[in-house]
Amino acid sequence: MAKYDIRDLQMRLLKILQTVDNVCKEHNLDYYLWAGTMLGAVRHGGFIPWDDDADIAMPRPCYDILVEHASEWLPYPYELTCFEYNPKFTGTYAKIIDSSTTLIERYDFKSLGGIYIDLFPIDGVCDNGIRGKMKLSRYSYYKKIAYFCNRNPYKHGKGISSWLPRLIQSRYTNADIQGKAISLMKECEYDSADYVCDFDDGAPGIMPKEYLGRPVPVMFEGIELKGVERSDAYLRHKYGDYMTIPSVEHQRQHDFYYLDYDLPYRQYKDEREFVS
Repeated sequence: MAKYDIRDLQMRLLKILQTVDNVCKEHNLDYYLWAGTMLGAVRHGGFIPWDDDADIAMPRPCYDILVEHASEWLPYPYELTCFEYNPKFTGTYAKIIDSSTTLIERYDFKSLGGIYIDLFPIDGVCDNGIRGKMKLSRYSYYKKIAYFCNRNPYKHGKGISSWLPRLIQSRYTNADIQGKAISLMKECEYDSADYVCDFDDGAPGIMPKEYLGRPVPVMFEGIELKGVERSDAYLRHKYGDYMTIPSVEHQRQHDFYYLDYDLPYRQYKDEREFVS
């Protein structure tokens, strides 16, 4: 279990969600509460009690607009980070960060920032059969390579276990891999597709676009945000019997390596030996 106060963290994440909601309303952008955050809205009326993150997703056209203008539109202390802003960023999606805080998720990863919500692009899929699954396999390959590109190669010592990450880091850069993955994701236009995909979610990420529909009002922690129109179809597709509470051993938390609500992450002195 996490060593920090989950509820305190959730309320800070809620402020980021409210900020994004305000920006999207002001600029006519669509977004959806996503994954466990959408599940929490339906099953708990807010955060899943043990959840220490928050997810939203945007159709690719809206996502790209927000990425382009985030530095103008997001008020301090919030900022968007993604590969397009930072070639060292380790994902094909974005994070909206509270820059007045410091967060390191795992000791062995170089990433440094503040507490955040994840923002996923929703892309079109031109074929939800074999070709679609092959596309997902290619994406998974890129994702695995990116994992080793950004991990401490000596996590398990300097023996055989370090050879693969060291080899990958000598042959690939994070920028190369993320660029290829994002190009793959954008191959099929969102507006003309009948199926859409959250690539980061693997096979369950492909679904009929009609599940999403238009963003609809959803109450979340007493605040009106936007969610998936056909929420039951979406949640059953992703989770199956989503109303059943999982057993304690399956209630996942991050248990972050380092968390400071009062230190801006740019002021943090990162002294981990493998971070340059």
